[in-house]
Amino acid sequence: MTTAADSPLVQLLDPAHRADPYPVYARIRQSGPMQLPDSNLTVFSTFAHCDEVLRHPASASDRLKSTVAQRMIAEGAAARPFGPPGFLFLDPPDHTRLRRLVSKAFVPKVVNALEPDIAALVAALLDDAAAREDVDVIEGLAYPLPVAVICRLLGVPLEDEPQFSRASALLAQSLDPFVTVTGAAGDGVEERMQAGLWLRDYLRELIGRRRRDPGEDLMSGLIHVEESGDQLTEDEIVATCNLLLVAGHETTVNLIANATLALLRDPEQWAALAADPGRVAGVIEETLRYDPPVQLVGRIAAEDMSVGGVTVPKGDNMLLLLAAAHRDPELLDRPDEFDPQRPTIRHLGFGKGPHFCLGAPLARLEAAVALTALTARFPHAALAGEPTYKQNVTLRGMSELPVSLGVTSTRR
Repeated sequence: MTTAADSPLVQLLDPAHRADPYPVYARIRQSGPMQLPDSNLTVFSTFAHCDEVLRHPASASDRLKSTVAQRMIAEGAAARPFGPPGFLFLDPPDHTRLRRLVSKAFVPKVVNALEPDIAALVAALLDDAAAREDVDVIEGLAYPLPVAVICRLLGVPLEDEPQFSRASALLAQSLDPFVTVTGAAGDGVEERMQAGLWLRDYLRELIGRRRRDPGEDLMSGLIHVEESGDQLTEDEIVATCNLLLVAGHETTVNLIANATLALLRDPEQWAALAADPGRVAGVIEETLRYDPPVQLVGRIAAEDMSVGGVTVPKGDNMLLLLAAAHRDPELLDRPDEFDPQRPTIRHLGFGKGPHFCLGAPLARLEAAVALTALTARFPHAALAGEPTYKQNVTLRGMSELPVSLGVTSTRR
């Protein structure tokens, strides 16, 4: 889309607002639904409106239903240059079929069986951290843990994990809505495309290995899963694994890091979790509301829609600012405060309706194990400086979070 440089939407892309975008989100929310007819775009930012769009039967996820996409295709662009997308970006019946097949290989017992491995990974990472007085929580815990878990889940060899990390970080940037401001839209496009091609080629080779030598991993499960004689094609397996890597890695990194930062900025909350690990569920849910790993999502109007008193024409894109919606004063009192003890915590951090995040239980499990171990082992930890943030807008997250671990390390 193209819009004025002083638009709040453009301000969201400005790195100057990355550390604290919430005043910008508040200004957008206070203005109500924003329509940009020339860009075929409507922006929603209150909780009620975002919730309604996510549940609306005419709300689509397949980009090919977008007027903008159809215009680009008519001008010669490829409809699906990288093959079929992950099921997150499809609509029924394709989404229903793929999600049903994938969920059969992603049953709760698979997730629950990972808890001992997750605990061992966290313990090893904290052992390394304990050898230093100061540590970057991103590099030392939040980043390596989820990629190790997703690689083990998919059966990716340990030596290939660094390449997976790099590809995941680059592909996360491709989820951002690029606004044309003095050519900024093209930055890094070639590098992201190369990362996407590398990952798809790698996954195809891994599928071949798993066909010849099946294991207990999710990749093997996806190859052999069946539902009434149906199976996933190789392209569908690649797209699904690609989705699980990016969505399952970057979002969980942000969840662990954002919760850690919120707790460190409120030492009483840090101490409370260190003393009582039973509080961790509230910490996770409040983090998903207060500082969500996924700040915004897109939808497309499959038919003319009426939301929040505005009509969204068929084919128009809708941008849902979840980070603004979660701090809607109509939703709760003290929306700008981090309070894990709230009696009710409502958020859209894992989506809603048919596209509710399939990996939500795994993300919650990883965050719970990491946060309870970190606070219990280092009850006197404190911020050692201000965090720095990556460029990502959609999957907004930190690149560095310096922490002083304190003098006490308690192994539990």
